[in-house]
Amino acid sequence: MSTPSSSPSPNPRRTAYISRNTNETKIQVSLSLDGGPLDLLPSDGETFINDGSQPPQNQTAKTHASQITLSQQIWIWTGIGFLDHMLHAWAKHAGWSLRVRCKGDLEIDDHHTTEDTFLALGTAFTTALGPRSGIARFGHAYAPLDEALSRAVIDISSRPYFVGNFDFKSPMMGNLNTQMVHHGLGSWAQNAGVTLHVDVIRGENDHHRAESAFKALAVACRMACERVVGKEGEVVSTKGVL
Repeated sequence: MSTPSSSPSPNPRRTAYISRNTNETKIQVSLSLDGGPLDLLPSDGETFINDGSQPPQNQTAKTHASQITLSQQIWIWTGIGFLDHMLHAWAKHAGWSLRVRCKGDLEIDDHHTTEDTFLALGTAFTTALGPRSGIARFGHAYAPLDEALSRAVIDISSRPYFVGNFDFKSPMMGNLNTQMVHHGLGSWAQNAGVTLHVDVIRGENDHHRAESAFKALAVACRMACERVVGKEGEVVSTKGVL
C-alpha cells in the first residue's frame, strides 16, 4: 500500500528575489511578505566584495539594520545608514523577512542608491504578491513615535500613485537627503503598483517624523496584504481585475 503524499500548504509563503544592476547601482533584494526564513543573498562575483565601506560579505554578522527572530529575518545594507534604519522598521512592522544589499555610487550622492533600492523593493513586492486576488487590498494605519504621528493609506490597485506630506525641517537625516524619503516612496509605489498616501500629521524631530511614517506604512502594508479567508481567488474589484 502506497503512502499518500502530503498535500501542499494552502497558503504558501509569498516570496521573491530580485537582482537589479545598472551603471549606478548593484542591488539584491530577497523578500517574504509572510516572514519566515530567507536564504542568504547569492554571491555576485566581484560586485559585492567588501572594500571596507559597502557592503559586507558576511550576511550572518549583526549590523545596525539586522534582526533575526523565530518569525522574521532582516538584514539590510545600502551604505546609507538612515535608509537602512527606515527599511528595517518597515520590514519589522510589516511582518516581512527582508534581505537587501546595495553597492551604489555614493561618491556622487545618495540619490541613485536610494531611488534604485526602492525600485527594486517595489519590484520584489509585486512579484512576491503574485496574482492580486484573495487579499484585503486596502490598508490604513496610524503610528506614533513620541511627539510625532503619521498616517498611511494604501490600495493594492495596480494604479501607481503616491502622495506624501513630510515637512522635514532639515535637509539631511544622517547621510540621507530628506527629499529622498518622498522620492523613494514614490519610486516604490510605482514599481509596487499601489496607490499610496503617507502624511506626517505632527512632530518636531525629523527622525521621529520619518520613522513614524515608515511604521504607519508598514502596518498599512500588512493589513492590505492579508489573505481573506473565504475570498481565495477572488479579485476585490468591481472591474473583476486589478
